[in-house]
Amino acid sequence: MVDNKIKARLNLNAVLRNLEELPALDKQTMEIIRDWEISIRFTIRGDMSVYLKFSRGTCIYDTETTATADVSLFFLTHGHLNAMFDNKAMPIPTGGFTKLGFLKNEFPKVTERLEYFLKPTDTLLKNPDYLQVNTALTLYTAAFAVCELVQFDPVAKLVGQQMPAATLELNVLPAGPNAHIVYGGNGRATAYRGKTTNPTGSITFRDCEIANQLFNGKLDGFGAVATGDVKLKGLIPLIDNTNLILDRVALYLQ
Repeated sequence: MVDNKIKARLNLNAVLRNLEELPALDKQTMEIIRDWEISIRFTIRGDMSVYLKFSRGTCIYDTETTATADVSLFFLTHGHLNAMFDNKAMPIPTGGFTKLGFLKNEFPKVTERLEYFLKPTDTLLKNPDYLQVNTALTLYTAAFAVCELVQFDPVAKLVGQQMPAATLELNVLPAGPNAHIVYGGNGRATAYRGKTTNPTGSITFRDCEIANQLFNGKLDGFGAVATGDVKLKGLIPLIDNTNLILDRVALYLQ
């Protein structure tokens, strides 16, 4: 049985976080949010809270701010939030009642766009522009998922506790996307979009198509390394352990 707490944290911290990047990747999303000036808070009872702020065609994702949101959405349980992501439940509004029309009519346009890019079909992936966006969002989702899994997934937690302080960089040639994961040596990890300096290890994909095929389970990783389509550099145990953690993502996100 899927752990609803882990799935909920992945939905918020790895999936929903992509709204921060999506406008820069997709012109249609940019057009949708261009005139939005609104903030939304998602709160799971007894656990975390996420704050999204849309302004001037951008989206900012924040888990630290205590700022009051224009709209506040409350979830009784982790399962309640997961059901919303599966379009089987509605959140409980606890603030911003004058904005309910926005939640019903406008905000879903963006979440549907995110879902469109995160649930590819073979036909969609034949479009180079779609392939680029799907690869980027999948890479970012995976990197941020690691941070949640090393804290809460029992298998990933054991692996994470054995990781030294180190940084792993994920690169797609020739021009990205890129991400890196910083392990603190204390069983915790932090992920970032973009490149870093002097990583302890790196995984580099020859191009977007190779990366996408690997992310979607359509290409054998060992074979890709053997052919040079994927290059590994640096501390190999860091790479191997991260791959073990990433294998856990599919248990929670389908």
